[in-house]
Amino acid sequence: MKIGFIGVGVMGKSMVRNLMKKGFDVSIYTRTKAKAEDIIAEGAQWCDTVAACAAGRDAVITMVGYPKDVEEVYFGDGDIICNAAAGSYIIDMTTTSPKLSEKIAAAAEAKGLRALDAPVSGGDVGAAKGTLSIMVGGKKEDFEACLPVFEAMGTQIVYEGGPGMGQHTKMANQIAIAGAVSGVCEAMTYAKSVGLDVQRMLDSISAGAAGSFQMSNTAPRILAGDFAPGFFVKHYVKDMKIAAEEAADRGVDLEVLDKVMAMYQGLEDQGMGDLGTQALIKYYENKA
Repeated sequence: MKIGFIGVGVMGKSMVRNLMKKGFDVSIYTRTKAKAEDIIAEGAQWCDTVAACAAGRDAVITMVGYPKDVEEVYFGDGDIICNAAAGSYIIDMTTTSPKLSEKIAAAAEAKGLRALDAPVSGGDVGAAKGTLSIMVGGKKEDFEACLPVFEAMGTQIVYEGGPGMGQHTKMANQIAIAGAVSGVCEAMTYAKSVGLDVQRMLDSISAGAAGSFQMSNTAPRILAGDFAPGFFVKHYVKDMKIAAEEAADRGVDLEVLDKVMAMYQGLEDQGMGDLGTQALIKYYENKA
């Protein structure tokens, strides 16, 4: 199966590696070729344009940054919709607007293409290990046909419903993370303020009711002063804004999301957008 993969960043590079390990023939495009030299050396075939990466493939996967980037690769000059082969699958794995996923699905169907929105959760660790959670929207038969592709990259793969439903599920995921990561940061801030050994505190509560992915994976990074991005602050701000807009459209008030979004927006405004989401601890440190 020939796959075109557009967007080879922190997550995308590991996803490409896992696809190649499973025997898929993968061609790639990303804006800066120099950043993909290692994956090219490992066997990925370089394409000079989005159009070249989309043409003649059985499936085209996109993993880019922002909704405007998704819009550009699907509807801009030399776009995927116009250049993908009839009958091929186009799979957007970017976290983006559900409305945009619905737009892509409609345009794809008009061109004889099969569109799926399939955002992921699990960060750089899950991408590297091939254990991503993948939330898929689109037609059920298209999901089933692409299941081997998803299984090369993830372990928790769920069909969520029609076009946009993968993105809506990812919004729910991002809303839940807002409370979880802020809770971890507040627990660590409190522990430090009262003189607890923070590592001992984490060991004590991580296996109980407070246990979570954020407690087990994010807290150790915070404690080690490791703010390298498994997932960028700037991208999480983008996701939370989409979630807040979707909630507002439906008259749903999400107070925790709004508060945590403001915290992260403050960090991005201070030039910390390229740090990992664990940098939320800096919000509390700045308040001390």
